[in-house]
Amino acid sequence: MLKTRIITAVILLVVLLAVLFSGNAIAVQALVTIAFGAAVWEAFRLFKNRAAIVVAACWTAAFAYTFFFHDGLQYARFWCALGAAIWLLRFLPSLKLGLPPPEGFGNVLLSMVYAVTLVSCFVAILVLWRHSVVYLLSAMALVWIADIGAYFSGKAFGKRKLAPTISPGKSWEGAIGGWIAVLVLSAMTVLAAPAVPLLQDTFVVLLQAKHGWVVAMLYLTVIVVASVVGDLFESQLKRRAGFKDSSNLLPGHGGVLDRVDALVPVLPIAALIGATL
Repeated sequence: MLKTRIITAVILLVVLLAVLFSGNAIAVQALVTIAFGAAVWEAFRLFKNRAAIVVAACWTAAFAYTFFFHDGLQYARFWCALGAAIWLLRFLPSLKLGLPPPEGFGNVLLSMVYAVTLVSCFVAILVLWRHSVVYLLSAMALVWIADIGAYFSGKAFGKRKLAPTISPGKSWEGAIGGWIAVLVLSAMTVLAAPAVPLLQDTFVVLLQAKHGWVVAMLYLTVIVVASVVGDLFESQLKRRAGFKDSSNLLPGHGGVLDRVDALVPVLPIAALIGATL
């Protein structure tokens, strides 16, 4: 399993970096469309939609038409704001209040609302990539750092469960450790940036340069919290559906949604913050 996981990760990383750094807009659009289609299909499966592949195909076609053939990106700020608002007003409270039964209109409506947040996430990817590849990857890296920091902190110090009915393996100590890791590595990045040109176009460096240390750390805290919420919400969906993974599209890793769940609320927020830089 570990070997399969590593091989899949290496292949995904090589493809991702090759496409993003190619500078070819069509290649990037194709990759984003494929990833969006897979994620939205997995999402509708988690909501027990019996026609998940058909519904996902319609959403994917609409996404491609709107943002690649109809200049829908001129409304990118609206989509990112809508996604962030949905997470704040609907999905964050659900971690406490729970989800509707997997049958009925409430579940169907919720599946459509979640699909909208996937749209906002992938729109944000396009917006951040338009700025630069380094800028996009550095924003995504904040989530990866938080996740890795949470894993090791949870292993070493985890005692108090963060959300025992949703994801028993996560702890408050792990979440705090991930937050500290993001703040520390972000501060190191800012301090090293003057001597390392590659770092000068990263999300956190531009954030600190524009808003200063205090505001930058507050924004980073919001991003870490959003990443935890995104992860927990997908875990809540999988637990309700009785799934271990969102799919088996990525051997050793589960599904695409398993890899981007924490990014779904984070990237629209990052894009909105970036609009102020």
